[in-house]
Amino acid sequence: MAEPLITESQLAQLFANGARSAAGEDIDPRPVVKFFTPDAGATWLITEADPTDPDRLFGLCDLGLGEPELGYVSLAEIRSVRGKLGLPVERDLYFTAQHKLSWYAMQARRTGMIVTD
Repeated sequence: MAEPLITESQLAQLFANGARSAAGEDIDPRPVVKFFTPDAGATWLITEADPTDPDRLFGLCDLGLGEPELGYVSLAEIRSVRGKLGLPVERDLYFTAQHKLSWYAMQARRTGMIVTD
């Protein structure tokens, strides 16, 4: 059986971060989940979910075009993405954020891609 794209505990943390952000708190959390295309160059580091719209996620998004950016993305759209071989987006089961999102964003701007190693 395939792993879920987001676990219940990850979703709870994404909602908690989203609630803090919605309350006006200036937060810079560590990414909760990393998505990637196994047959293309797209990567997403997600830190929060909108508590009023679970489809709306926030994080660092890199479509593999050399222009990673911070912003909102639709979970439904991520689920619909397919790479060159038609493989769906996967969750990196081994990813544990070592830094806050701002650090990953700074590195991504410098290198033109999300680097998590």
